Amino acid sequence: MNTMLFAESFDLLSAFDSIHEFWSPKVVAQVNDQYVKVAKVRGELAWHSHDGEDELFYIVRGNLRMEYENGRVVPLAQGNMHVVPRGVLHNPVAEDECWIVLIESVTTRHTGNVTTPLTRTLAQQLA
Repeated sequence: MNTMLFAESFDLLSAFDSIHEFWSPKVVAQVNDQYVKVAKVRGELAWHSHDGEDELFYIVRGNLRMEYENGRVVPLAQGNMHVVPRGVLHNPVAEDECWIVLIESVTTRHTGNVTTPLTRTLAQQLA
């Protein structure tokens, strides 16, 4: 992807103005082979994993909890960052609206190894 398709600079908080559906990330920048995405989330996404890629979550507003198999839970508050390791089954959950930034490889599929009604294609995330 040509990184010149994205603005040279932008206001991160204003990028959330274009988000109207929960769990529908939008690509706002590219750094090498990584996309920077913004999303508003509420409820839970789906239990899934990404076999070949790590995923970075940065909490801009609100709270998120990352659930892992075997009952492990990582609570994330505004300002927290968390890396989900590749191949690890996880489920992001937000009781109330939460704004997140994701940094993911350009090959990362939205819901990894599963498809749900919330799954968004890369074309949808780039739109």
